[in-house]
Amino acid sequence: MPETRVAVVTGGSRGIGRGICEELARLGLAVVVNYATRPDAADEVVAGITASGGRAIAAKANVGSAEDRDSLVAKTLETFGRVDVLVNNAGITSQGRKDVLEATEESWNVVFDTNLKGPFFLTQRVANEMIRLIGEGAIPSGKIINISSLSRFAVSVNRADYCMTKAAIGMMTKLFAQRLAEQNINVYEVSPGVIASDMTAPVKEKYDKLIAEGLWPIRRWGQPDDVAKAVAALVQDYFPFSTGDVFNVDGGFHLRSL
Repeated sequence: MPETRVAVVTGGSRGIGRGICEELARLGLAVVVNYATRPDAADEVVAGITASGGRAIAAKANVGSAEDRDSLVAKTLETFGRVDVLVNNAGITSQGRKDVLEATEESWNVVFDTNLKGPFFLTQRVANEMIRLIGEGAIPSGKIINISSLSRFAVSVNRADYCMTKAAIGMMTKLFAQRLAEQNINVYEVSPGVIASDMTAPVKEKYDKLIAEGLWPIRRWGQPDDVAKAVAALVQDYFPFSTGDVFNVDGGFHLRSL
């Protein structure tokens, strides 16, 4: 059994996911770079990691699909023989960003499949594998980290389905944290603020103005590396007596002031 810890990062080919993959590889973990539609981007991440002496593979899977989730876990175990860390990062925004009075079931279904159903059942599957591996003495412990968003509490009336999935990720984190603590698996939620990425690129001008006006105390865009460092701290077991917690990486957006 290899000694190197193994991390699966969903949506790992771009943006926040890519930053997380690269940071975990720097820590010495082997990384499974999951992607859904961009093999070129995933291969680029893998190439960068391997060029630096790390270990990584790309794995195509739509987390909203049960068959794809199974194939993702199977490929991880076939390649590395273990899984120590799961980062549920894959997510999509509301399709068309329609007002709550015009929101569609089509958008609801695809957003909920990717942002909530997928992470829930992938966590369930991976947790069971972790329990087996811990029981066999193959790994000492497990870490599951769910990437949510400031949209878990900040209302955007043109992204209702997105906001609702991110709010639900918080309860999902608590449920699995409670259930898995006795198995030596800790579960956390990392809540990013406005991060420079493909998802926020279309609203860059809007947020540039809000940042200048001081909408959050640390007046800059968040970067994927900011989120990656929070994930790295959790993976390195800097919070061994914590589980079910929310770690805000939002420049202080969550603060309320008068």
